[in-house]
Amino acid sequence: MRTDTPMGTLPAREHLLADAADLPVLDVVIPVYNEEDDLERCVLRLYDHLARTFPYGFRITIADNASTDRTPEVAARLDGTIAEVRAYRLEEKGRGRALRTVWSHSDAPVLAYMDVDLSTDLNALLPLVAPLISGHSDLAIGSRLARSSRVVRGPKREFISRAYNLILRGSLAARFSDAQCGFKAIRREVAERLLPMVEDTGWFFDTELLVLAERAGLRIHEVPVDWVDDPASTVHIVSTATEDLKGVWRVGRALAVGALPLDRLARPFGDDPRDRQLSGVPGGLARQLVGFCVVGALSTLFYLLLYSLFRAGVGPQVANAGALLLSAVANTAANRRLTFGVRGRDRAVRHQAQGLVVFGIGLALTSGSLAALDAAAGNPGHSTELAVLIAANLAATVLRFLLFRAWVFPDRRDAPAARESATGESATTPPVADRSQHPYDTADFRAGEAADRTWDVTTQLRAVPQDNDQRNAR
Repeated sequence: MRTDTPMGTLPAREHLLADAADLPVLDVVIPVYNEEDDLERCVLRLYDHLARTFPYGFRITIADNASTDRTPEVAARLDGTIAEVRAYRLEEKGRGRALRTVWSHSDAPVLAYMDVDLSTDLNALLPLVAPLISGHSDLAIGSRLARSSRVVRGPKREFISRAYNLILRGSLAARFSDAQCGFKAIRREVAERLLPMVEDTGWFFDTELLVLAERAGLRIHEVPVDWVDDPASTVHIVSTATEDLKGVWRVGRALAVGALPLDRLARPFGDDPRDRQLSGVPGGLARQLVGFCVVGALSTLFYLLLYSLFRAGVGPQVANAGALLLSAVANTAANRRLTFGVRGRDRAVRHQAQGLVVFGIGLALTSGSLAALDAAAGNPGHSTELAVLIAANLAATVLRFLLFRAWVFPDRRDAPAARESATGESATTPPVADRSQHPYDTADFRAGEAADRTWDVTTQLRAVPQDNDQRNAR
């Protein structure tokens, strides 16, 4: 797997092969809190299933979230007797915190997790991770709401689950069907980029991870599962639902203001020759033209409406200038976000200033057209003025698109190569992140640093064996 890529992009997905050093391909994490009764049975059943059916090397990691019963003792005993089992202790609760900590430090190329009650049929595990191993997908989730899924649970949990997913679809425009099924997997290089952006450390962790991945254009594979509800589950539905709704509001607000640096998760196309860039053909030109035309049509209607309103009280030149100024600000903002895909507050003021320069050129064209019409016709009618303004705006629109594409919002995908040719600096050197540009990241970076400290304490409490031979020797 390639790792020499800038932090702003992801490498093309590749088929994973069994490592010659016998490193596990799959690391299945089981987050637990006070599960002394079910933990051993769960791990033994999972280990037996993987040993019989999984064709690659694997590891089972028990992530103990500050349990207060005998769970740490059970985990340590399993760690000492089964070579493929490891146990880690965290001193703070939170499923999301446990997954972030273990996933961030795992050396396996595919990372997964499942609930300790094993409510999901284990026969879905290989179909879950197969698209990640093959390079087809970035994340995979088990879905209890797929047509072919078979689910046994009470009406209360069924209603809550479906209502929650409807909320996600309505508020965050989520397209995945089941956010909270405790059966998910992710490729490691995706987790390395995605986890620092996920703020939640509890049950909303899953949802936030999926929403950010989907908004970044990553591929999420869904697997229908057979699922039987655990009547002894200790999840507190009301408090969990309340925290989830708070998380939906927080993520929705961050997406609305463009505070998430989702461009860090850019993923190139695959190996299909039809997806490769052709020399001499500007990337994304067709899509940008369509977006610019749609925005241009709407902003032209907005401009004509403003001009008609202003014309009732002032002269044509003043009305034209005022209408064009307001529509130009709205046009620049819309093209920035929708046509050229620029998000966040970075360089927003500069883009608007450059847009005003383009506005000045359009103002000169339209004002000159009005002046020429007045000189030629004396006192033209309102419909004649509008016709001349539309023609002048069409000419200004073509010029505006060219200036926007080449000057205001240039394609920066070739910036690393340009920097390398100009300075001799390697284009693959990861740039230093400017955290001040992404206020949403600040808490995430602190959370990641706190997880690192937790991990350091954990590793000091127990020595991790260096290879399977040492583990078997015990």
